[in-house]
Amino acid sequence: MLHLDKLKTLLGTVSDLRGAASLLSWDQQTYMPSGSSFARAEQLATLEKLAHAQFTSMEIGEHLEGAIGEIKSLAYDSNAASLVRFVRREYDRAQKIPPSLIAEIARQTSLGMEVWVKARKTSNFRSFQSSLQRIIELQRELADCLGFENKRYDALLDQYEPGMTTSTLNKLFSDLKSGLLPLVEGLSQKINAVDDKVLHQYFPAEKQLEFGLKMAELIGYDLSRGRQDQSVHPFCTSFSINDVRITTRLDEEFLSSALFGTLHECGHALYEQGINIELERTLLGGGTSLGIHESQSRLWENLVGRSREFWKFAYPILKTFFHDSLDKCSLESFYRSINRVQPSLIRVEADEVTYNLHIMLRYELEVDLLEGNLQIKDLPDAWNSKMNRYLGVIPSDDAVGVLQDVHWSHGLIGYFPTYALGNLVSVQFYQQAQKAVPTIVAEIEEGKFSSLLAWLREHVHQHGRKFMPEELVKKETGEFISAEPFVQYLKAKYSEIYF
Repeated sequence: MLHLDKLKTLLGTVSDLRGAASLLSWDQQTYMPSGSSFARAEQLATLEKLAHAQFTSMEIGEHLEGAIGEIKSLAYDSNAASLVRFVRREYDRAQKIPPSLIAEIARQTSLGMEVWVKARKTSNFRSFQSSLQRIIELQRELADCLGFENKRYDALLDQYEPGMTTSTLNKLFSDLKSGLLPLVEGLSQKINAVDDKVLHQYFPAEKQLEFGLKMAELIGYDLSRGRQDQSVHPFCTSFSINDVRITTRLDEEFLSSALFGTLHECGHALYEQGINIELERTLLGGGTSLGIHESQSRLWENLVGRSREFWKFAYPILKTFFHDSLDKCSLESFYRSINRVQPSLIRVEADEVTYNLHIMLRYELEVDLLEGNLQIKDLPDAWNSKMNRYLGVIPSDDAVGVLQDVHWSHGLIGYFPTYALGNLVSVQFYQQAQKAVPTIVAEIEEGKFSSLLAWLREHVHQHGRKFMPEELVKKETGEFISAEPFVQYLKAKYSEIYF
C-alpha cells in the first residue's frame, strides 16, 4: 500500500490548507474587523488556489493511479477503497477547473460577503447588485468548466449533492408540492387557532445563549471540540473532526430564532464530530453531502426540538431561564406556539410546513439566473412575485426579502435544494432509528438522547464521505429519497395540532 500511504500524506496537506481557509472564513463572519475585508479576500484566494494546485498535482494523480491497483481486493465499503473511489471522482472534476478561477471565486465571494452584510443592514439590493453579477458570472464559468449533459445547474448542484440532477429534483419537488400545497391551504383557514405571542417577548440575549448551548451539550455536542459564537447568519463549520464550531443569531424579542438556530447548527456539528477519526485529514472526514448534512440539522431542530416529548423534558428548564415571560404559559400552549404555521418572510424562521416553499422559490430563481432567463437587476421583483405566489406574503424591503440569506454572496449556487432534500431524508432516518430502537421517543421525554445519537453515529455519521448520498439513504433505510414519508409526517403532526 505504498501508493495509498503516500496519497494519504499528500491529501493531509490539502485538508490542512482547506481547514486554514475555513478558519479564516469563520473569523470573517464572527470577529474580523470590517476594514480587513480586502486583505482577507486575498488570503482566502491564496489558500484556495494552493489547495487546488496541491490536489490536482501530477504527484497526487500518479499515487492515485497506483492506489487504484493496490485496493482492488479490498471490500467496497472499506476506508481505503472508499477513499480512492471518492478521490478519483473529486480529482477528475478538479482537473477541469483552472486554479485562476478557484482564486477568483474565493476572492470575489470573500469581498461579496462583506458587501452583502452592508447591503442587508441598509436593505439596499442595488449596492450588492454588481457583486452578485460577478459571482453569477463566475458560477456560470465554473459550471461550463465542470461540464453538464442537460442543465448548467446540474454541474453546480452536483458539488453539494453528488449524483443529484435537476430532473430528479423536479420530480421530488413536484411530489412535495402536491402534498404541501393542500395542507398549507387547509391550515391557512385555521391560522388563528394557534397563538405564538408568548415567543414575542423580551428574552435577554445572554440567557438565550446559555440555554441553547446547555441543550446542545445535553444532546451530545462536545464543547471540548467545539464552541458557539454569534454571526449575521447562523452556520456550522469544521476545521477538523476535533474542531467543529457553530454560530447563532440572536433576537431579544423573539425566542425561536436563536433557540432553534442553535439546535439546527448543533445537528450539523454532531455529524462532523461523529465521523470516524480514522478519516481525519483524508478528505473523507466530512458529511457525504449537504442534503445528508441538512437531514441531521433538521432532525434535531424539528423532529426532536419541536416535538412534544422534547419539551416535556426541556420546558421546565427553559422556565427557570425565563420565568417572568413563561410562568403563565402551559407546556401545551408552548408546544403549539413553536409549531404555529404561518406563511412568513424569513426562511430560517419558517415553520416546518411552509419551509420547503422558500427553498423551491430560491431554486427556481437560481436556475433562471444561471440560464440567463432572469437579470440580476430584476431579482428583487422576481423574488417578491414568487413570495406572493407561494406564500401569500410580500417583503416590505430587501433585507427581509432577496437579501436575507448569505448563500449567494458566498457563490453557493446549487446549495439551496439540499435544504429541502434534508427535510425529506430527516424523516426517513428518524423513522428507521425508531424501528431499530423503539424506546427513542420515550427516552427523549426523559431528556435522554444517547440512543438516537448512537444510531445516527453508527448509520450516518461515522461514514463521512464514504458513500454517495442516495447510496447511503438506500443502505440505511432500504428506500431511495422520497417526499412521501415527510408529507405523511407533516399531515399527522399538524392535523393533531390544528384540527
